[in-house]
Amino acid sequence: DTAIYGVSSIFGRFLNYLLVPLYTATLSAASGGYGVITNLYAWTALLLVILTYGMETTFFRFANKADEDAEKVYSTTLVSVGATALMFVAAVVGFLPSISSALGYAGHQSWVVSMAIIVALDAFQAIPFAYLRYKKQPIKFAGLKLAFIFINILLNLLYFLILPAMKCNLFGIYDDHFTLNVGYVFYINLVTTGAITFLFWKELLCIKWRFDWALLKRMLGYSWPILVLGIAGILNQAADKILFPIIYEAADQQKQLGIYGAAVKVAMIMALITQAFRYAYEPFVFGKSKDKDNKDTYAKAMKYFIMFTLFAFLAVIAGIDVLKHIIAPDYWEGLKVVPIVMAAEIMMGVYFNLSFWYKLIDKTIWGAVFSFVGCAVLFAINFIFVPKYGYMACAWGGFAGYGTAMVISYFVGQKHYPIAYPMKDIGICTGLAAVLFVAMLWHPFGTAVLDTVYRCVLMMVFFVVMFRREHMGEMFQKLPVVGRFFR
Repeated sequence: DTAIYGVSSIFGRFLNYLLVPLYTATLSAASGGYGVITNLYAWTALLLVILTYGMETTFFRFANKADEDAEKVYSTTLVSVGATALMFVAAVVGFLPSISSALGYAGHQSWVVSMAIIVALDAFQAIPFAYLRYKKQPIKFAGLKLAFIFINILLNLLYFLILPAMKCNLFGIYDDHFTLNVGYVFYINLVTTGAITFLFWKELLCIKWRFDWALLKRMLGYSWPILVLGIAGILNQAADKILFPIIYEAADQQKQLGIYGAAVKVAMIMALITQAFRYAYEPFVFGKSKDKDNKDTYAKAMKYFIMFTLFAFLAVIAGIDVLKHIIAPDYWEGLKVVPIVMAAEIMMGVYFNLSFWYKLIDKTIWGAVFSFVGCAVLFAINFIFVPKYGYMACAWGGFAGYGTAMVISYFVGQKHYPIAYPMKDIGICTGLAAVLFVAMLWHPFGTAVLDTVYRCVLMMVFFVVMFRREHMGEMFQKLPVVGRFFR
């Protein structure tokens, strides 16, 4: 089951990634279209956390209690999340002109209401998806997730590529003046999300609907800290894209945000690689810890995580002249943020790996504290520097925010749950990666092909040095799929 959830998640993210070259190729940077997509989907990410208010995790907690009726927990959760989602949509529709104007989309109210319905449906769907996991139905879970992505991609290809090539409008009628409208990104998403909702007919109709107010109050008491943690976490990821059009007042704000958003997507290649590594490696590490001290295992997992993410960082930098073609040439000026964003992603991963200490001692409030401190740093840098330096300040804000949260979590954790992390090894690894990164900034040959080869050689220097230093042959041999290449 875990394998199905993990592989479907990684594969799904990769497929969704294919929309990036489509959007940037058909929506020019100057049009600001991708900036609109970046901004509204950042709002969606934040609102989704708010509208689920931790009830997905809370459902698992209560459904697995021996003294609770799992079906009653499920129906109560559905009613609660469904009711708040409906109230949210009603509020947006009721105040649509004011909300659209405040967001900067006064002339595009349909975009705003579409995104409101999408996020409401996504929040509602989170509970049936959780129910599928509770019922151990990974095939249907993964199938619905992938069905959404496939349908969404196909409809986007139809609208952004096929219809313009055929010079046909949405009704299939020849139209020599047919032009693309970024709003159809949201309309397509709405249609696809609605279609998936109907596929939950069994989970919605074939249950005994009950609502227990006393149960809901107990669940809300458990869920609110999760909501706080969720808001803090998502603000660190999305706040810069939400704030940018508000703070950066130049006429080309959507163009600049689109360039930044596209460049961030290039950097997210490393996140995909890292997720795949964690899925493959962490079960191996923690499986080896049964007869050992867990603290030693956590320390080892941290070291290898940092080593691998730094290797992935160098791999992306080495291949940047190839990878940049994921986005259209008029977005390339934003590529200078890629190393900064990837470094921030590494620190976010380290921060996530550090988080287990306060979970083990049941002090999850620390997670909210660290996240909000990091978020405060991000907000401060954005408000102070974005007006002058634009999206570069957004990138450095994320770097500083995650770095602050990571450092504070480490030092506080060492007081409450001390772990002897191999700081010398981590320092050597990080230092070597930094030196090689600086060397990669030099272009000795002046041609893309030879310079890429040069950077790839430097990348392999890191791999060989770390491989020999850490004697990692046995570890790599036991990894699934790729292990045979190291035997």
